[in-house]
Amino acid sequence: MKIIITGANGQLGSELKDVLLKDSSKECFFLDRKQLPLDQPILIQDILDIYQPDVIIHAGAYTAVDLAESESALADIVNHQATDEIAQYCKINDVKLIAISTDYVFDGNSDCSLKEDAEVDPVNVYGLTKLKGEQAIQRWLPDGIIIRTSWVYSTYGKNFVKTMIKLMTDRDEISVINDQIGSPTYAYDLAKAIAIIIDSDWLGGIYHYSNEGEISWYDFALAIRELKGLECKVNAIPTTSYPTPAKRPCYSLLDKSKIKRTYDLNIPTWKESLAIMLNKEEV
Repeated sequence: MKIIITGANGQLGSELKDVLLKDSSKECFFLDRKQLPLDQPILIQDILDIYQPDVIIHAGAYTAVDLAESESALADIVNHQATDEIAQYCKINDVKLIAISTDYVFDGNSDCSLKEDAEVDPVNVYGLTKLKGEQAIQRWLPDGIIIRTSWVYSTYGKNFVKTMIKLMTDRDEISVINDQIGSPTYAYDLAKAIAIIIDSDWLGGIYHYSNEGEISWYDFALAIRELKGLECKVNAIPTTSYPTPAKRPCYSLLDKSKIKRTYDLNIPTWKESLAIMLNKEEV
């Protein structure tokens, strides 16, 4: 089986290397932004054709949420137009596609965990461009798999966990938002889930994946402090006290029932996975 992974140097792409390269039955091609320039959609299908893949895992994206507000054209090219080209290629060449999307396709006004058929209404440019990418996949490739995830972190790359550790190490006191609710996703867990999906009977559609549990960013920060044994004081603040260029959904907890049922997945709790990631960081 030949597999292309886009976004090779991102958090999920890096974790997919650790997972997929252990399987000698798979020939994997990890393509970074130089090898597959998602900002140049016109080149994408010809590049993909060089590899003749059986499966594409599309993990590459424009993920600078705040910067997307001022770089909306570039965010649309990478998250929407490039995804459209990848979906077209998969349709023409009978290639299976797993594409990663986001909880930011929702407006955050729900009061219960979000199922895959919940109404979408992005509140920022990033979320809108990711939704357009989803729609392109559904238009060209109804049998494609879209996995929406949230609050991704990893031993690789930049993320909330690493930022909190640095801030809590350098400062005596920090403030963290306590009124945005969701659940973190350890990218290694998502990578393992994707590997299981590839080896299972293919059932296309939209799926939700994050670790189990419901927390705020403040709760997440407290757990990081506890597990790292740090002394920094952490203050809870509302979103209104920390304005950002891009609005965030206030509530984006994902319901994982469908992916657990379909692919018989056992999803760890967020704190269990956080502890595993932090132990890896210390090695």
